[in-house]
Amino acid sequence: MLRLSIFSFWVGHFIYFCLIMRKYINLILCLLLGSSLFAQEIWDLKKSVDYALQNNISVRQADLQIRFADLDKKQSRLALYPNANFNGGVGYSAGRNQDPTSFSLITTGYWNSNYTLQASVDLFNWFTKRNNIAVKDLNYLAQEAVAEKARNDVALNVAVAYLQILLAREQVNITRVQIEQTKSQLESTRKQVDAGRLPELNYVQLESQLATDSSNVITAETTVQQNILQMKALLNLDAAAPFDVDTPPVDAIPLESLGELQPETVYSLAIKNMPQQKVDELNLRSALKSVQVARGSMYPTLSMFGSLGTAYNNKATQVTSISQPVIKPVGTVSVGGTPYDVFPLNPAYDYTLGYIPYFDQWNQNFRQSIGLSLNVPIFSGGTLRTGWQRSKLTVKQVELTKELNSKTLKQDIYKAYNDATAAIQKFNANTKAVEAAQKSYDFARKRYDLGLLSTYELINTQSSLLQAKVQSVYSQYDFVFKMKLLEFYKGLGLKL
Repeated sequence: MLRLSIFSFWVGHFIYFCLIMRKYINLILCLLLGSSLFAQEIWDLKKSVDYALQNNISVRQADLQIRFADLDKKQSRLALYPNANFNGGVGYSAGRNQDPTSFSLITTGYWNSNYTLQASVDLFNWFTKRNNIAVKDLNYLAQEAVAEKARNDVALNVAVAYLQILLAREQVNITRVQIEQTKSQLESTRKQVDAGRLPELNYVQLESQLATDSSNVITAETTVQQNILQMKALLNLDAAAPFDVDTPPVDAIPLESLGELQPETVYSLAIKNMPQQKVDELNLRSALKSVQVARGSMYPTLSMFGSLGTAYNNKATQVTSISQPVIKPVGTVSVGGTPYDVFPLNPAYDYTLGYIPYFDQWNQNFRQSIGLSLNVPIFSGGTLRTGWQRSKLTVKQVELTKELNSKTLKQDIYKAYNDATAAIQKFNANTKAVEAAQKSYDFARKRYDLGLLSTYELINTQSSLLQAKVQSVYSQYDFVFKMKLLEFYKGLGLKL
């Protein structure tokens, strides 16, 4: 009994402690959940697009291509300046060689060094370099337009993904309403089965339908999560990062009047403003300039060159001192039997030689040259003429690409307009279909409650209503997207 009393005492205190701590535990949970919800920031379309334009990998790759094109542009301008090169070297030579300072043949081994500064500049090259500068400038502008197209594509993809998330959530809401309706029917059927008015089969059939509806909700919610993951990929966000989008009512999304988006009017604006058309125009101008560059390479070029140089030889010597002249006989002659000494006409000097210092040789061996160079291409295996002809064919190819892209743009605009027209008609038809299906379901529900309709027929009527609602929502979002696409072509941007 004592042990039981002690056990009851501690159990009672433990329960009391849990009751006291429950409010603190609830407070901590609320704070944790609140901070988690706060961390999950809500993104609207504008914020999503702005973030994607800064972080999407495709956009960043396009920006890198702009930087490459900018380097090419700068390098083409630096090509106008003279070329200058400095060469220097130190080496040892042995055997029969030419002295680099005196240019005489010697057989003595020696250390030597040579230094040369050379420069050249084109005087006339048929404007090849200036035309190449124009090509690089146009390529840079074309790359900017390519980057703009990449940003537009990413923005459009983000808008599509955003609308897909909204559509998937609408489908989730519809299926949840379907579940509530099925639950209500299940409760009503249970009561009627218990009262003996309906067979047990009706209840089992509705239970099966409830399981199907629950599966549909899970499928719809999975689609939402998949669309969110797709959006994160476009934004270059971590897949585990908290993310959610704002869900404005589809009826509140602003849309231009369909009459203001006539395809010919939209096309006349798009052909001037769409990045792809800018790219085509700039590529055509660049190709025309490239023809001039290729043609100039076939003509003679005139250049001027000059050089400065010096050399050093560690065996090079020079006179360091001269002794006083000494007159010494060079021989004797005998005249009448008397010997006489023979002296030279000029006195002889004794010379002392020494090695020439390093920097003295720099000054002594300093040399300069300047001249003109004429380069006349006579035969180069046909590469120059072939390159010129190839550049002219490239112009034709770019013209065809430009024409094709313009036709494709016009077809896309007309298709978007026709799709928008069909979408609004389909939405109106689906709206009426929902109204008719709702009325049919309401009548079927009343007849089912009176026992005049089978469960199978009720489920079919309910499924028809669900399908009509889903089709109505899909057609409504499809219309919104087609209208937003026309607004995008017109240059109005993307906004929800």
